[in-house]
Amino acid sequence: MKIVNAIIKPFKLDDVREAISEIGVEGLTVSEVKGFGRQKGHTELYRGAEYQVDFLPKVKLEIAVNSEVVERLVEAISKSAYTGKIGDGKIFVYDLQQAVRIRTGELDSQAI
Repeated sequence: MKIVNAIIKPFKLDDVREAISEIGVEGLTVSEVKGFGRQKGHTELYRGAEYQVDFLPKVKLEIAVNSEVVERLVEAISKSAYTGKIGDGKIFVYDLQQAVRIRTGELDSQAI
């Protein structure tokens, strides 16, 4: 089992959700987060003054899947989140040691 974390631009969320649904992934957790990478933020004007905004709004997806699905999931996220511009995001894949469905007590693959 693996857990896939993806940081993407907020406006790409619906596209990514559709793409992962098409490959049979049923669940994900979405969090609104802020951060920066190579973008290094940007400047904004507010009431005539210029401000440096270091942290940009992003969306973090957390998806637990069986190991055999990971490559297709990463490809689906990559293609659907792609804009070709700086700040498209990143995908991280981790080992998942255990999963438990609280309602039924199912473990591991049956829980996800």
